[in-house]
Amino acid sequence: MIATEMDLKPNLNAQSEVPLYRQLSEHFKILIDTGLVDRGERLPATRELAGQLGLNRTTVSAAYELLEEEGYISGQVGRGSFVTGGGGRDAGLNWDSVLSAPQVAMRPSVVPGPLISFATSRPSEKLFPLDKFRASCEDVLGSADLASILQLGSPGGYEPLRQYLLDEARTEGVAGPGDDVMITNGCQQALDLIRRVLVRPGDRVGLEDPVYPGLKNLFLQAGADLCGVPVGAEGIDLERLQRVRPKLLMVTPNFQNPTGATIPLESRKSILRMSRDSGTVVVENDMYGSLRYEGKAQPTLKALDTTGDTILLRSFSKISFPGLRVGWVVGPKTFISRMLEAKQLSDLHTDQFSQAVLLRFAQSGRLEAHQANMLVAGAERLLAVRAACELYLPQGARFSRPQGGMNLWITLPEPLDSADLLPRAQRAGVTYLPGRFFAVSEPHAGGLRLSFAGLDPKQIEEGVRLLGHLFSEELDAHTGFDHRPAPAMV
Repeated sequence: MIATEMDLKPNLNAQSEVPLYRQLSEHFKILIDTGLVDRGERLPATRELAGQLGLNRTTVSAAYELLEEEGYISGQVGRGSFVTGGGGRDAGLNWDSVLSAPQVAMRPSVVPGPLISFATSRPSEKLFPLDKFRASCEDVLGSADLASILQLGSPGGYEPLRQYLLDEARTEGVAGPGDDVMITNGCQQALDLIRRVLVRPGDRVGLEDPVYPGLKNLFLQAGADLCGVPVGAEGIDLERLQRVRPKLLMVTPNFQNPTGATIPLESRKSILRMSRDSGTVVVENDMYGSLRYEGKAQPTLKALDTTGDTILLRSFSKISFPGLRVGWVVGPKTFISRMLEAKQLSDLHTDQFSQAVLLRFAQSGRLEAHQANMLVAGAERLLAVRAACELYLPQGARFSRPQGGMNLWITLPEPLDSADLLPRAQRAGVTYLPGRFFAVSEPHAGGLRLSFAGLDPKQIEEGVRLLGHLFSEELDAHTGFDHRPAPAMV
């Protein structure tokens, strides 16, 4: 019986980007769903199972908590955890067999209750200028073109906004005579269309490591050969990039997600030279470039590229309202033409009303005023998170020092694992995304991302204080020493 002998031991992979507690939870779910473990059976005690598997007890506890949240088991005080779901259900389709095997790691679950959440890279709703947004909506609703706006439109987007963005790109020097612009349903759709147009199974794709998982997961599902290029304080490792020579390179020069790193000017020029020599297509993700709080802005790769071949992605999501889902692509006309074909197959056209509202919001000067407020608030939040990291993180911890954007990266001292510590952090009232979630070629077990833009400075300080206490306590348990806060910085 599983309760006493654990004959069917899980095959856990400590190097996987999926946290150990989630791997263990999925193992039990399979056993329960397939009837190998019956309803009413008692699972091993957390301490007992942790000893059998060589795991931290908190890892097993987190797996059991997840099983209980999803209705598979029920914990009874003084008696243990018993199977309540699966096994005896009426037979139906085996969806695990019908669906293709999952290739991507999903966002870690969040325990219910109020949390200080560093898990989502998004602006604060408190900063949204709702009255000015309503005024922009009223302007569009009252326009003579409303009926046309509510009709089916071009897959390239609402034409007045598309032309506005093209004019802005030409003024900035990021669009030349051979370039065009198309509007997408956020940058995520742009990324999906790019992989449909440019990537075939087995193609080598260079990704920053660590990287935004929504990007990595797209190319995984495309069957691409992913090559991680390490990211340091000044962006991607150029020597590694030289060796990789990918067909496609995805790069975030400004305030990279998740590290916050920015690539210096000379390195940007080197990336373009290397890519030109290797025939690599460069896609520049510039979602965070408008959120610079200090320091001098660098020209985009697109502006530096004399060939005009670089593809530039931008979005309104980080500088205005993420819920409207409006991004855009600047690239060679031939490439944009293929993207339009792919987009039409995907969703016919984009939401013209949202685009018309954003155009009015921009042309009225309301966007510029909102962005100015965002920069002031962002600077305060960035100072708060850096100061809190200096004050509360334990000795041996390192953290990045971005000059803008929404994210900061922490690397914990060994042997701490941020994924294993996440359930404890959530029980303490704070959450984050562990490093394994962003991994490409390296596990980043000790890494974690703090997304600070959506929190006020007091929440940021309290959240980092709680994390610092938890990390110090865990480090003390491993080493037997008192680790007073004294961070080293990347």
